[in-house]
Amino acid sequence: MPHFVIDCSENILNLKSPEKIMQAVYDTAESTGLFDPADIKVRINPFRYYNTGNTKDDFIHIFANIMEGRTTAQKSNLSNKIVSQLKLMFPEVPILSINIRDFEKATYCNKSMV
Repeated sequence: MPHFVIDCSENILNLKSPEKIMQAVYDTAESTGLFDPADIKVRINPFRYYNTGNTKDDFIHIFANIMEGRTTAQKSNLSNKIVSQLKLMFPEVPILSINIRDFEKATYCNKSMV
C-alpha cells in the first residue's frame, strides 16, 4: 500500500518512457512522507482505444488507492504534488488528473496477513 495506477493514452509513452513516468509518480508520493518507500507501488496502463469528450486528446489519469487514515489536507497535497509534477513533464497534455480512494483497514487483506 499505496497503489498508484496510471491510465494514459498510448501516445504518452512516445513522449516519455514508462519508467520515467512511474518513477516521477513514485518519487512525488515518497516526497510527501505519507508512505513507507518500500510500500509504494506504481503501474501504468496505456490505452490505444479511448474517447475523451469525443476527441483523441492525450490524457493521464491516476487512480491512487491508499490505506485509510490520512487527512483530507494530506490527500489534497498528494494530489496537487503529483499533478504538478506531471504538468512539468507533460505541459502539452490537456488532461492530467488523479483521484484518491481509501482502503478500509478492516476489510483489506494481503498474502502476509493470511
